Amino acid sequence: MDAGSVNSSSNMKGQSRFPLQEQLLQRRTSKENLDRFIPNRSAMDLDYAHYMLTEGKKGKENPAANSPSREAYRKQLAETLNMNRTRILAFKNKPPAPVELIPQEHTSLSHLQAKPTKPRRHIPQTSERTLDAPDLVDDFYLNLLDWGSSNVLAIALGSTVYLWDATDGSTSELVTIDDEIGPVTSVSWAPDGRHIAIGLNNSEVQLWDSASNRQLRTLRGGHRSRVGSLAWNNHILTTGGMDGQIFNNDVRIRSHIVETYRGHQQEVCGLKWSASGQQLASGGNDNLVHIWDRSVASSNSATQWLHRLEDHTSAVKALAWCPFQGNLLATGGGGGDRCIKFWNTHTGACLNSVDTGSQVCSLLWNKNERELLSSHGFTQNQLTLWKYPSMVKMGELTGHTSRVLFMTQSPDGCTVATAAGDETLRFWNVFGVPEVAKAAPKSNPEPFSHLTRIR
Repeated sequence: MDAGSVNSSSNMKGQSRFPLQEQLLQRRTSKENLDRFIPNRSAMDLDYAHYMLTEGKKGKENPAANSPSREAYRKQLAETLNMNRTRILAFKNKPPAPVELIPQEHTSLSHLQAKPTKPRRHIPQTSERTLDAPDLVDDFYLNLLDWGSSNVLAIALGSTVYLWDATDGSTSELVTIDDEIGPVTSVSWAPDGRHIAIGLNNSEVQLWDSASNRQLRTLRGGHRSRVGSLAWNNHILTTGGMDGQIFNNDVRIRSHIVETYRGHQQEVCGLKWSASGQQLASGGNDNLVHIWDRSVASSNSATQWLHRLEDHTSAVKALAWCPFQGNLLATGGGGGDRCIKFWNTHTGACLNSVDTGSQVCSLLWNKNERELLSSHGFTQNQLTLWKYPSMVKMGELTGHTSRVLFMTQSPDGCTVATAAGDETLRFWNVFGVPEVAKAAPKSNPEPFSHLTRIR
């Protein structure tokens, strides 16, 4: 599917977001009534019709048999009986007026106001807060920003990992890596929000305890070059390297490599586990996306991919699993591709593709609404908020002056943090505050639920 045709199809979807309502309004204002009207037989003069079809034609067929006096008598009789008509079938009464397709009471203002409409959410166009991020490595293939479940954000600046506590705004330094093994090429919080994995330029991965600022262990012996992508799945840490290899590491045991995924020919720059922990998505500089299923993983040999997705034409770093549909994956291509694609990971089918017009660096789903946020490079270096599935643009957020390489989300899903090549870290209140969940209606108790026995 070429980019031009995909873009036009997405625009058509955006224009018909509420097709049923539009169709009803169009039919209501149309002046055409295309329905048939079947006349009532009681409105017909059947005797006159029979006369005109039989007796009335005899005089015309044999004019010689008619005398002048007979013809004069016939005309006078016709006038008396109101038979000087040319139409045989005619309506004696006007046909009934057409019934309105939408009754007037259903279109009244009071009826429309009876249904409360959801207020439109305000989307701030500027960042809520901006922090300096000096020495941030401007490298598309790395992953240097992550927001943990304990509300602490980790960012790698050169060879140093800093922690920013979103609760009180305090900043602390976790570790500075030696130049021989640095710089830091990836960071990722464990699900507990306390332990953090740090990928290094020398192919090693370090595990740290952020509460005690203590290094727990170093994972080595798998990759042959830098580790640019990390993803946790409970106690399993998945690592992707420039060597194109993907390893599942069980951080609890000494021989930590338990599974190997081989399918990429170039650097693995994106890794994301699904919410169920059953499927892993990987994106690489070889323009490929692989879907791996853990149920078919093998510790003895390299695991075969479940799906190999080859539609992108540039490096795929941006990966995001949908929070409300477990088998829906969004992927974004680099500068030569510029497309966001949606996949059914059960079948491997591409559901939709949208040309964004610029490099897609990162993707995030809104946890509370059906929306998708994308970060971009040249020319606008913007964030774009999309409505799913129509992919209508809801807003564009600008402020960065270089490509927005990294993007992460707060634990409550409301705030998004972005880091760009302009060496700034910005916070955006793009997803808003989630609505208070409505109390579940009380179910009717089962009959006799208060009785323990029946005599």
